[in-house]
Amino acid sequence: MGRHDVRDGWHEAAREELLGLPADVAPRLLGGVLTTVVGGEEVAVRLTEVEAYHGLGTGDVHDAGSHARMGRTARNATMWGEPGRLYVYLSHGIHSCVNVVCGPEGTAGGILLRAGEIVRGAEAALRRREARGVVRAPRDLARGPGRLGDAIGLRHPVHDGIDVVTGEPRAGAVARLALADDPPAHVAGPRVGVAGLAGTSAFPWRFSIPGDPTVSPFRPGRGAAPS
Repeated sequence: MGRHDVRDGWHEAAREELLGLPADVAPRLLGGVLTTVVGGEEVAVRLTEVEAYHGLGTGDVHDAGSHARMGRTARNATMWGEPGRLYVYLSHGIHSCVNVVCGPEGTAGGILLRAGEIVRGAEAALRRREARGVVRAPRDLARGPGRLGDAIGLRHPVHDGIDVVTGEPRAGAVARLALADDPPAHVAGPRVGVAGLAGTSAFPWRFSIPGDPTVSPFRPGRGAAPS
């Protein structure tokens, strides 16, 4: 679903659609399709689960679960940039996790792509995932943020900041985001693995498509409890 391949029911994401607070924009990403071309191989993932994160000074409440909770750093600089860039960070020194930056430039906001269904390029996604470990079922190809990042082939740090609105190439990769014209119904709840209050129902910023088999299981963070 690149610039010349948007199917009926989706449209290319515009920067203006990503200008709101992450917690407001995040549900709009559900049912959308992120397409990457890395090393000449195309993989497309339909997004089924996302999480919103606010940086320092973004919104009305302090988000202690955000990488940008203390302000701008070299690591989180992309979160402060223009909406429609991808903030790609390294998790546990292994997995590259992917966030869609949103909110006005100069504020910090990101939407973590937690899970999705691979709708094109399954062979390439499977090969990339098997290089990391066993894939037990097709639903697991992009079930969880590390798996999703591996499957679509974007890597930290070379692809951090890639633009999904213009599709401008970066480090041999192209990424494009198409949003659903009619986003599916969703459920909201606490974020996965986030410690303390930021991982409780006080922050119902995890959004997912109910009943979709690719949605990842909930896991509370340290000092947080499910609700």
